[in-house]
Formats: sequence, structure tokens, C-alpha cells
Amino acid sequence: MAETKTVGVVGNGQMGSGIAQLAALHGLHVWLLDTDPDALSKARKSVTSNIHRLVSKGHLSQAAFNDAVGRLYCTSKLEELREADFVIEAIVESEDVKKKLFLEVDKFVKSSAILASNTSSISITRLASATSRPSQVIGMHFMNPPPIMKLVEIVRGADTSDETFYATRALAERFGKTVICSQDFSGFIVNRILMPMINEAIHTLYTGVATKEDIDTGMKLGTNHPMGPLELADFIGLDVCLSIMKVLHAGLGESKYAPCPLLVQYVDAGRLGRKRGIGVYDYRKTPEQVKPSARL
Repeated sequence: MAETKTVGVVGNGQMGSGIAQLAALHGLHVWLLDTDPDALSKARKSVTSNIHRLVSKGHLSQAAFNDAVGRLYCTSKLEELREADFVIEAIVESEDVKKKLFLEVDKFVKSSAILASNTSSISITRLASATSRPSQVIGMHFMNPPPIMKLVEIVRGADTSDETFYATRALAERFGKTVICSQDFSGFIVNRILMPMINEAIHTLYTGVATKEDIDTGMKLGTNHPMGPLELADFIGLDVCLSIMKVLHAGLGESKYAPCPLLVQYVDAGRLGRKRGIGVYDYRKTPEQVKPSARL
């Protein structure tokens, strides 16, 4: 399989933009694709700003900044991915939506291209079944935020070839990541362990065992976690946590993976975490938190 020179990234959210940033910084031409042109424009500005921050901190030269930004292209057309050697999907955590995307991408990209999913829980084998190239489909799960977190979880589907695996591992290592490998079971490694812990923390809150503050403080100071599980849930997005718990429950068939009713209620109420300003915690500024001059 030829060396990866051009990467397509589908989805301009925090994950997709972060992956695109990594690829551009590591010498690859990058096509960042999304159907919303305005959102794409904002994503490009965000990526450019993040890379420039490295210049201001002395971690990157101005010339390297110019080169990286010059390798980043934004598009709303799938046809623009036709020359990509590697396409990474980073859209909503829904099997149906991802399958539909893989079906479409498969039609446009060249026959040698690898299709990778950043899914955190969904079966790679089932996603691959939507394409004509199951041997070239693989899971490449980046942690959030991709430019900072050191881990990439690689997941092989039932038909993923050794060639595809080695090319994916090489790309992750080019990005400076440590690679771990998982079999294609619901939740893989990280979320198979992490999400039940978060779900149990929400159960602990739901049943009145302790306040959210004490739950998080207990886990931070008692187990040396950098964030408490409820803080982390808000950072990830409660909707994402719920989606993963549903995948675990359906895929593994055990009651211990059933989503906590309070988690379901929060998502139903639109309390999705930091991205909405409220989740388990409320991140919205109250009048007391706003400086007097800001109210003039």
C-alpha cells in the first residue's frame, strides 16, 4: 500500500477539526469536509488559530505554520476526496448515519483508499459491510482533544487486512501517538471501561449517595484522576455518553450497561454538557458572576 500523502476528514466538530490539525502539522495534505459551509469556515479559523498558538508559544516556526495552513483545504463536496489515500470519519455517533456516509464515500474515493472511523463504540465490521472494501475499513479512535491526547485506539473489523492495519498504525505513529489495539467488541477498550464508570457516577448522584461535587472530588483526590467522572461526562457530552451506553447495553446484553435514568433525563432535557452550557453542572454565567462593567 502506498504511503499516505493526502487525508480526508469528514466532520468539522472538535474531533474532526483536531484530526485535520494533526494531519496538516505532520506534512499531509488535508481535505476537511462538512455539509455546512459556515461551520467549515469556522472550523478552518479554529484550526488556524490553534496552529498559530503554537507559533506564539515558540513551539512552531512561522514558516512551518504557513506550510501547515497551506495544506488544509475545506470542502462540502464528497468528490473532493477522490484523491485521498486515507479518509477518517468523525461525525455523529450513530451507526445508521455512519453507514450512510461510508456507502457514499466508498463511491467517490479511489479503490486503494483506506476508510477509518473515529467511532468510540460502534462495530467496525458492521460499518465495513456498507462498503465494497471491507478489508480496507478500520477503527481509528482518537481521544479528545486529538492534538493533545497521546492515545489512538485501533480496531480491526472481521475483514480488516494486515496491510490496512499497518498503514493505520503508521499514520497514528506519524502523528506522534501511542497505539493500542482492540478487538471489534462494543466499546472497544477505553469506553468499555470508562463509560460504565461515568454511568455509575451518575447513578451515585441519582440515588442521593453524594453531591456531584463530592463525587468528583472523591475520584480526583482518591484515585488521582485529573477530572471527576461527572466533569468528564460534561466535557465528552452527555448525549455521546448515552449513545455509547446504549451501544454497550445492546451489544453486550448485560443489565449493568443500562443507561442511568438520570443520564437519559438530562439528554432529553437538552442538558448535554459544556457544549450546551449545562449538563450535570451549569456553566452559564449568573448575574453575580458577570462583572458590573459587562452589564453596561
